Parts: sequence; C-alpha cells; structure tokens
Amino acid sequence: MASKRDYYEVLGVSRDAGDDEIKRAYRKMAFEYHPDRNPDDPEAEVKFKEAAEAYEVLRDPQKRQTYDRFGHEGVGGMGGGFHSSEDIFSTFSDIFSEFFGFSGRGGGRRPTAGADLRYNLRLSFREAAKGTEVTLKIPKKVECPECEGTGARDGAERQTCQQCGGAGAVQQAQGFFRIAVTCPNCQGEGSIVRDPCPKCMGRRVVQETRELQVTIPPGVDTGSRLRLRGEGEPGENGGPPGDLYVVMYVEEDKLFRRQGQDLVLTKEIDVVQAILGDKIDVETLDGTVPMEIPRGTQPGEIFQLRGLGLPHPSGGGDGDLLVEVDVRIPKKINKKQEELLREFDQLEEEKPMSRVKKFFGKSPKKAAGSEEE
Repeated sequence: MASKRDYYEVLGVSRDAGDDEIKRAYRKMAFEYHPDRNPDDPEAEVKFKEAAEAYEVLRDPQKRQTYDRFGHEGVGGMGGGFHSSEDIFSTFSDIFSEFFGFSGRGGGRRPTAGADLRYNLRLSFREAAKGTEVTLKIPKKVECPECEGTGARDGAERQTCQQCGGAGAVQQAQGFFRIAVTCPNCQGEGSIVRDPCPKCMGRRVVQETRELQVTIPPGVDTGSRLRLRGEGEPGENGGPPGDLYVVMYVEEDKLFRRQGQDLVLTKEIDVVQAILGDKIDVETLDGTVPMEIPRGTQPGEIFQLRGLGLPHPSGGGDGDLLVEVDVRIPKKINKKQEELLREFDQLEEEKPMSRVKKFFGKSPKKAAGSEEE
C-alpha cells in the first residue's frame, strides 16, 4: 500500500501557513480537480479526494496539532473518511458555495435582510433651519399579524417540500458543473403551505401604511439623509429588517440665501446712510438685531454677524449671517437736492488732493508741448 503524502505538500503550503492560506490553497485545488471539470479522469479524482483529506485535518486546530506531532498515524480515522465526491460536497458545502453560489447545507433559504426604503421629505426653509417634528406615512410590507408570518391558516404547520427534501434547492447539470438552483416547487422555502393564511395568501407578509414620528434636526439641507434603522422591509427567514432613509428637499426662502451653514441677507440702504453711516435693524431667523453701518460703506460690502446662521445638524457650532449692503440710488431728485449735490461735487473738486490729481492728470500733455517749443 502506497504511503500517504504529507498534507502540507498536498496543498502546496508551508507548515506555518495560516488558516486563510490553507483554505485558499484547498479552494484552488478543489476547483482544479473538481469531478465535473475532469470527467472520467481517475487521477484528478484521486487528487480531489487527497486535497479534501488534507484540508479536513489542517483546517481543524486540534487535528492539525496532532498531525504536526505524530504525522498520519496520529490522525488515523480523523481524516480521509470520504467514500465519494458527494461526501466531500456535503462536508465542505461552504467552500463550494463560493464557486457556484449556493450553500448546499439544506434547510431552505438563508436568512436575508429586508430591503431598504426611501422617503422624500419636503421642508420649508424655516423648518429645515430650526428643526421640526413630522409624521410620516410609510407604505411597507409587515409580517402578517394573522398567521404571525408562517403563511399558514390558524397556526397550521408548514410541510417539508417533497421535491427538494427541505433543502430549498435542487441539483442541475450545467456544462461540466453540477449546481444547485432554487427549488421550483417551494420557491426556495424548503417547505410548503397546504392551507394558506386567508389574509396574506401564504406570502407571510401584508402591505400596510405605518405612521412614524420623526425628529428633523435643525440645519439640514437638500440632500441630507436621516437613517431610521429597522424601519424598512422585513427580512426573510429570520433576516434583519431593512432601514428607512428620509431624504430632505428644502424650499428656498424669500429673504435668506444659503451658503453651507451661513445665511446671506441683502440689505438695502440709501446713499446718505452709506456716506454718513447709520444704525439699522437686520432680520435673523429669530427676529431682528441692530447693526452699525460705518461711514463710507461701499455698495456690495459684506458684514459678518457671527453665530446667527444655521446650526450644524451634527453639532459643532452655528454658521454666520452675512449681510450684503445694496446702496439705493434715487432715480429722481428735486431741484433743491440737485443743487446740494452739485455743491457737494464742487466741494469735492476743491479738496487739495483733488486739485493735485487734476494737475498730474493734465501735466503730461503740457510737458510734451513745452519741450516742442
């Protein structure tokens, strides 16, 4: 009888290889020597079983420790008990599910998380700025209250599907692979309902409209999302429910413009206020506050009022209020106003600096003329 090869040599790994490396090595060999890829190839079948035997021992810490100390004699009976390829598929179904997309463990479908839901919420500018409480009406699937999610009438038990034997999947040949597909009889449930619940018709869930009280934090903007865990569709086969995402759409305001968490307000003043300065009232989200207009304020000048903008939804301080000054120029003036403006203009012309500017503005011509003379 031929002696067995070293298990590490079979998988092509070192003796200090980690669990992940051993698993990857076995996956590679199992795929390479899979019987469906190598039909009527005895050598490939031998290597397929040899790799499975090695992996069966080396994946188990206790078996591996015994094998490292005593070799094949120490693990006699611990590995290599595979009489057929089906034994290997059954033992390492998790490995083969990575190839073919099924578990092979039986018992129907795996637990599946419920679908997430989205709710588009329209808010006024002030609601978004200050925060608010809203009631949402969410149409969603919920566990049938009459059958408590079993799908059967009056608590009747579900019966094991005869076609798949409760596995939820049946084997089919596809090329040189043998794969599992969802059982067409039970739709992957592994069991069927002979007497379905009259409310959900055996579907386990019903459509309802649920009301949710939701707190919208202050400072949200268009595109902000609020996640409500567990308020989505229910999961299947014991899986967790999905989440509900509330997406904000904020209307524009007639008075304020938004720049991040800052507010921009355009404030109109007249020419006299811009020239002489003044104290004016400025609108904020919480009423009006006084603001000084300094002498000589220019059109488009911006004044910053700290902390009077929008709060950050997650905290971290408030934005600022930016007041942009728009100087109003009168379209019509009376005769007296015109006289005063012309007098003002004359006084500006008589300022020493104005005369100096006027002189230098004309001097280049005069200088050129004198040189020609």
